[in-house]
This record gives sequence, structure tokens and C-alpha cells, in this order.
Amino acid sequence: MATTWAPDSWTAAEARQMPAYDDAAELARTTDTLSHYPPLVFAGEARNLTAALAEVAEGRAFLLQGGDCAESFAEFHPDNIRDTFRVILQMAVVLTYASKLPVVKLGRMAGQFAKPRSTPTETVEGVELPSYRGDNVNDIAFTPEARRPDPQRLIRAYAQSAATLNLLRAFAQGGYANLHQVHRWTLDSLGQSYWAKKYRETADRIGEALDFMAACGIDPETVPQLAQTHFYTSHEALLLPYEQAMTRRDSLTGGWYDTSAHFLWIGDRTRFEGSAHVEFLRGIGNPIGVKCGPSLEPDALLRMLDTLNPGRVAGRMTLITRYGYDKIEAHLPRLVRAVTRAGHPVVWSCDPMHGNTIKAATGYKTRPFERILAEVRGFFAVHRAEGTHAGGIHAEMTGRNVTECTGGAVDVTEQSLADRYHTHCDPRLNAGQSLELAFLLAEMLNEEMAERRRVAA
Repeated sequence: MATTWAPDSWTAAEARQMPAYDDAAELARTTDTLSHYPPLVFAGEARNLTAALAEVAEGRAFLLQGGDCAESFAEFHPDNIRDTFRVILQMAVVLTYASKLPVVKLGRMAGQFAKPRSTPTETVEGVELPSYRGDNVNDIAFTPEARRPDPQRLIRAYAQSAATLNLLRAFAQGGYANLHQVHRWTLDSLGQSYWAKKYRETADRIGEALDFMAACGIDPETVPQLAQTHFYTSHEALLLPYEQAMTRRDSLTGGWYDTSAHFLWIGDRTRFEGSAHVEFLRGIGNPIGVKCGPSLEPDALLRMLDTLNPGRVAGRMTLITRYGYDKIEAHLPRLVRAVTRAGHPVVWSCDPMHGNTIKAATGYKTRPFERILAEVRGFFAVHRAEGTHAGGIHAEMTGRNVTECTGGAVDVTEQSLADRYHTHCDPRLNAGQSLELAFLLAEMLNEEMAERRRVAA
């Protein structure tokens, strides 16, 4: 790779998973327009996230990253944004209350449109068309017109991301995240389930603690942190013309930042040596992630870390492992040991979704909740054995009451998948399953904290 970097230096490297636009001039006009649009996020916010993730890397915080598999134009609605934000708040408060660790909240929102595909085309009844690559590239309808990669969709994706960010900032800073509202975050769809009851019990104890603090003079008026929260956004940096167009030089530091999101990651299919995606992300100042699957060897990971974080800045690198419930304990230890020996400061995060996708007998793509939980347990078990911090979770989830992943306390069966299967791409956890996952994470974190105290004693 080139030793010097510019926002367009990725164009000299191998770019996989990119749509084939049939009008290069139209794409250039669109990205030029975007390059003059206001930034969606600011460099200072990205630096704040890096500092927060440095605390995770040191074992003093936990990363909660969640949201849509792929955002869509059709499902764009303030209620959907609110409900996903609300579930993330619920999960975070469960984790914080149980573990006594701060939780860094990072949404797969406000830009998570583009999706990698296994093949560039798909064939239905003898008709071959380009694969659906996300709403910022083409449409899910199976027609030649819909499947044409359309640069104008980038403008619409920018507008939707801006509107989503505006609402998220209002929720985070405008009082909705006030801890005194903790009871009101419960979604109606959770009903009287076991985990809803358990959440209400946690909320009651938090309420009692807040009442005690208020009696001592500590309330949202004196401590603003009780009334607001920091919420960051993220997406896979897949569509590089868009990411380049959104990259700006910071007026304070002179460094380059991708202003499309606070946090960007490289997918399992685009993290190879010589990758255009690696070349692009190595030059931006944002904190970044790398998906780590079964094909990633320790030496290749170390070379990538040296490329992406040569200064070994704490909080810059998050390694997002995605193996499958039956592979994680065989593969992950080698990476953990190599990174630990090399002294790279990283956040270890678990993506228990992508390695556990199956096709149900009814024809729907799904993810059994039991396998998702099993991979999380394996992730924590490896880190306990290695003496490292199981620092985060990366989940595809929604606040809507969908039926896309089987299992959970409110049991979704293969036969009921068709009831509310709304995803445009991969199956997501619903609100109840997400809350159940949070309580499991809290249990695992408590075990890790207890082990740390035992070793320290």
C-alpha cells in the first residue's frame, strides 16, 4: 500500500464488494455534490468516542453496538428510530446497573445501508440481475430498473442519515434519556414476559437509588449526566465513493475524518491484504473496527493492526469477532494471544449474529437465539481463560416486535417467522430478545468482574 495517504488513495488498491455503476459521470457528479454537503458528525465527537473506547480497551467500560442489519427507505419512521434507541437504552441500563461499568452506546444507525453480498448477481426463474446491495445502491424489487445501481440513492441516504442523527441527538440530549424515565422505556410489545418483569424490577431499584440521591441534592439539575447520554453512530465503510465524499480535514488538528459516522468498520469480506477498504480506513482519524472471522490468521491480523493503528492509539481499534457458536472457542484464543503478545490496545467485541445464520424449513433465513447466546458464552469463556476483557457486543437488532430470529423467552418458532418478518437483509433480534441478551451479558460481565477481583486479591 502507498505510504502517503489521501481520501482517494484507495482507488489504486483492489476494491471488492463495490457496485458496478453504468454511468461513471453520474456517480462523479453525485459524490461531488455530497462533498459540499455539511458533515453528519464532527471530528471532536469521533475523538470523544475514541477516548471512551480506550476505557473499554482498559477493561473499565463495555461497548454496546446495535441496530439494523440494513436500514431501508421504506421503514424510515421516527417511531422505528425511537424504539431501537429505547431498547439500546434499556440494554445499557441493565448492563450498567449489574456490572457497575459505564456502557458506550453505539448504534448501527444513520448510515448502515450498504450490504456485502456473496455473489454479484442473483437468478430467479432464469432471470439474472444484479444483487440487492442496500437501499443506497439499488432497490430490493427484482426488476432490471430496480436493481440498477443508482448514484442518486446516495443523496437520499445522506438525507435520511441526517434526519436520523437529528432525532437521535434530540433523544440523547433532550430529556428522553433521563434516568428518571427508566420505567417508561419499556415497549408495549414486551408485555408481561419474564424479562420485562425482570427489567421492571431493575428499574424499581434504580428509581429507589435516584430518589435517595435526590434527597441528598443530586438530581438532573445538578448532575446533567442523569438527564442525558452520549450516543454514537456507526456503519460498515463499504461504499467507498460515498465515504470519500464525506471525508473532511479537521480544522483543529489538520487530520482527516470520515464525517458520515463516528465509527466505521471493515467487513470480513473486505479486510484482505491490499484491500481498498483497509487503505481508506487507515488514513481517517475515526475509531474503526475490523470483523474477524474463521479465515483470519493471527499474523495477518497483526499486520493489519500495524497498518491501521501504527501509533497503537488506545480506543482506535475494535476487533469484532464473528465465528459461529460452534467455532469461537477453537479459533478466538489464537487471535487473543497474538494481539496480547504484540501489545496492541484493542477492544474485543462479539458479533454473535453473522456466524449463526441458517435457513429454516419454512424457507426463511433466521438465527436461532440459543446459538447467539452460545456464541456470547463462548466469547466470555475465552476471555476469562486468557485474562483479557470481553469488551463488547455487536448485534443486529430492532425495537420493533419482529419475528426474524427463532427462540427466546417469547418463543419465535420457525412456523411463526412469517408473522412479522420485515428485514430487508438479515434477521434481527426483536426487543424482547435484545433485553434477554442484555441480562445474559450482565451475568457474564459479573462473572468476569468477580474473577478480576479474585486475581487481584
